[in-house]
Amino acid sequence: MTDVPHNAPGQNWNARGYAQHADFVPALGSAVAELLAPRPGERILDLGCGDGTLTAALAESGATLVGVDGADDMVDAARARGLDARLVDAHHLPFDHEFDAVFSNAALHWMLNHEAVVAGVRRALKPGGRFVAEFGGHGNVAAICTALLAALHVRGISGKARFPWYFPTTEEYRSCLEAAGFTVETIELIPRPTPLPTGMAGWLATFANPFLHGLDDDVREAVLEDALAWLAPSLCDSHGNWTADYVRLRLKAHC
Repeated sequence: MTDVPHNAPGQNWNARGYAQHADFVPALGSAVAELLAPRPGERILDLGCGDGTLTAALAESGATLVGVDGADDMVDAARARGLDARLVDAHHLPFDHEFDAVFSNAALHWMLNHEAVVAGVRRALKPGGRFVAEFGGHGNVAAICTALLAALHVRGISGKARFPWYFPTTEEYRSCLEAAGFTVETIELIPRPTPLPTGMAGWLATFANPFLHGLDDDVREAVLEDALAWLAPSLCDSHGNWTADYVRLRLKAHC
């Protein structure tokens, strides 16, 4: 999938804009898809399927895919691909022991009640089923977050309550999985500097709206201008190419 959640305040997902600014997200999901290794005849849940780009690729294995997402526009886009896509809050998954695997790419960091999500994944799996996922881990987009929080702070605005993501350590997420009854096969943090096709401005327009929610237009613009200026020395090269400081947490676990 894509980077798609239940919406954080101010975060509204648009499939067309996402495809323009963040098409790298499903494209970079090949490694975690290989870890899933879907097989013909399996029934697999794609948790946070977004517009269905990666879901459709997984379905080419011969497995039956069901995609769920918390954004109407993304679900509509996935259905337009002919996929079984459903509007579902990942904190309240309605499935009961019906999937051979649950897969998620670049979505779990938007789901702040991670214990509820993991418990729902566990319920959705058949005995012996597997959970394979990749999402933002500890240190993900640290420079970007710091710049946004600093730009808010200098204007007397607290960014703590606006922070929309959950970026755990491997130890923290392993404990969550084991508490839910999973056996963890592999879990690791993977630094992955990621080129941004439409620059940092495009990335911020796509993902940073929770930091700016409810602010006057002039304040929003000033925060973004400061963030871009402060990030440029470390994340923009001499040719104007931007790279995001991604760190991904990748895991495979089974019931």
